[in-house]
This record gives sequence, C-alpha cells and structure tokens, in this order.
Amino acid sequence: MFKLRIEDLDRIAEENKKTMSLRHGAGRVKITVHMGTCGIAAGARNIMAEVMRCVGESGASDIIVTTSGCAGLCSREPMMTVEVTDQAPVKYIDLDKKKTKRIFDEHVMKGNIVEEYALAMGGERTL
Repeated sequence: MFKLRIEDLDRIAEENKKTMSLRHGAGRVKITVHMGTCGIAAGARNIMAEVMRCVGESGASDIIVTTSGCAGLCSREPMMTVEVTDQAPVKYIDLDKKKTKRIFDEHVMKGNIVEEYALAMGGERTL
C-alpha cells in the first residue's frame, strides 16, 4: 500500500497554494471566465483549461483567474473578461482555445488589447 511521506504532503501543499493564488488575492491582471450554464454549454470549461495552461506555462504569479456566472450574452459565449490594473476591463466573446491563447499572449502578458475578439471595453454600473 502506498504511504504518503512528508515530502509528498509538502509537494501537494505547494501545488495547491499555486492554484489558489491564481484564484484569490491581488494581482496585476484578473481574468474572469464566464461559466454560466450557457457558457459551459458553449465550451467555457475548455477556455478555463486553456487560461490555466497559459498561466502555468508563463510562470506568472501576478495573474488572478476566477469565474462568474452568466454575463447575459448567451449567443456570444464562451466569454472572458480581462482586467489589467489601472485599465478598463475588456470583455472578449466567441472564444476558442486559439483565440484565448492569443488574448493571453497579447493582452495579459503585453498589455495590447486584441480588438477583433473584444465586444466591449469598460464596466457596467448601476446607480
């Protein structure tokens, strides 16, 4: 029977800490993948997996990855919002893995908005 060693527990704890730091806390960039029912049906899980892969490969520790529910634009799913510190949020639509990778490389890592995939820039506010 397999027995866990202290080194195994330390490794597991470190892996979990990295995953949690992507989902919580302060960072330079926040990526929100919209995962309402319509988003999931349209492929949002694949988008989330691609975002997590990109973050992991980049080695960046200042990127927060999170999810939200429906954004109200079911016909434009899968969608994600990229928020760079001190810049307006950008909502990207009709995503696939290739588009997600390009958005990550250009917007998240270099700060250049990928306009052809963007629906809107800025946030909604109710008074």
